[in-house]
Amino acid sequence: METHGYPQLDEQIQMTVLPNGLRIYCIPRSDSEKTFAMLAADFGSIDCHFELDGQKHDVTPGIAHFLEHKLFEEEDGNALQKFSARGAQPNAFTSHTMTAYHFTCTDRFYEDLEILLRFVTTPYFTDENVAKEKGIIGQEIDMLEDTPGWAAYVGVLQALYAVHPVRISVAGSKQTIAPIDPAVLNLCHRGFYSPKNLALVVCGQYEFDRVVELAQRITPADAAEIAARSYGDEPETAAQPRWERKMAVSRPIFMLGCKDDVPSDMYRQQLIGELAAQCVCGKSTVLYDTLYQRGLVDRTFDPDYFTFAGGACALFSGETNDPDAVREALEREIQRIADEGIDEAVFRRTKKALYGKYIRRSSDASGVCRMQVEAVFSGAMAFDFAEVFQSITQAEIVQRVQAWAKPNRTAMAVIVPQKEG
Repeated sequence: METHGYPQLDEQIQMTVLPNGLRIYCIPRSDSEKTFAMLAADFGSIDCHFELDGQKHDVTPGIAHFLEHKLFEEEDGNALQKFSARGAQPNAFTSHTMTAYHFTCTDRFYEDLEILLRFVTTPYFTDENVAKEKGIIGQEIDMLEDTPGWAAYVGVLQALYAVHPVRISVAGSKQTIAPIDPAVLNLCHRGFYSPKNLALVVCGQYEFDRVVELAQRITPADAAEIAARSYGDEPETAAQPRWERKMAVSRPIFMLGCKDDVPSDMYRQQLIGELAAQCVCGKSTVLYDTLYQRGLVDRTFDPDYFTFAGGACALFSGETNDPDAVREALEREIQRIADEGIDEAVFRRTKKALYGKYIRRSSDASGVCRMQVEAVFSGAMAFDFAEVFQSITQAEIVQRVQAWAKPNRTAMAVIVPQKEG
């Protein structure tokens, strides 16, 4: 066991790597009544093109999300029902970059952990249960497509990216999931659910040696090689300047995306990008105050940043009656910072606020487990944010904004109200 200490945060992470490659991280919370565990695969919706055993595969979009649903099905029942019978609260999610399975419990933790480890690493697919799931996921896809905020998010990524699979909705579409069968699910499980490609994170009260012993006993002793992924040759410029869709909304919803360079250090660039987006138009900036006073933005406005294998982008979203005016103001401020730099007071104030946000997120068991998984898959640890934030310079912020200011790097998605009749 290794222990990584973070005295400035009064935190520590205990870790080990099993012989089969499974990474285990435990974060003690002696005062917590609940224990949270997450088992995540470094496999998301963008991983549609890969090579395994010398053969190239192009799998259908939505396969990672479909696989997430089907893994709960076991030969002797359903893992969700097993968790519920023991009083645990299970769930799972798929993002562009990973798939995670997790539960929270107050007792019988090791029984629940055994269920988690077993169903994630032991697939059970039949023609019947796969066919049944298509209808369930089809309904979920319908709900997603009818959600204005999600539609704007998918739209802006489609406007920014011409080739990279990040442009495709995480769940895919009814058409793309139609050909999924047990064979392709087994292929993806073999290629990406190897213990070498998984990370187990526990936060709460636990016995570290018992967690390790259980994981070593349940997970496969032999770890398959991880599939080699490909994301295509993406142009530096945005695919199209604007994407628009009519939906049943009371006022327009917009999302402006700024295409960034491919990250060389994903974890550090994520933090720098978040900070840069906040410096452009966070709620403590002059630009936000100006737009708010003019009635162009409200409290729904949100600057964000997103890194993934093969790309990164800044995202500015919210509701407004004049999306084009907000876009013009944001692009003008991005160009100004790229040319003139950023005020030191704004930089320090914004960095302090974002640091506080990470502190609050890490105080929650589920939040810190997700932070740890995201960090591990980016080559870092959850609490590294403290040291990274301390070392970020104004020059790095300006460098990120300069990438967004390059010609034809921005695109906007707008959801406009659908007129009656």
